[in-house]
Amino acid sequence: MLSANTMERRLQMAGAILIAGLLVEGLSLLSHGAVAFLVFVGLGGLFLVLGIATYLLALVKPKTSKP
Repeated sequence: MLSANTMERRLQMAGAILIAGLLVEGLSLLSHGAVAFLVFVGLGGLFLVLGIATYLLALVKPKTSKP
């Protein structure tokens, strides 16, 4: 469940993206061949990089406050 706090929401989104990347990489390890390697590197790596970038941006961006 997503939190009402914007920073917590961003961190939860980053965690979800990272978990999705790990799941894709884990599932691609179960199969053999070139396509599994491409999925491992391409899709799994993309999710991991997006998750890390989202996490770092959530830490750096200032909190937005409602008036």
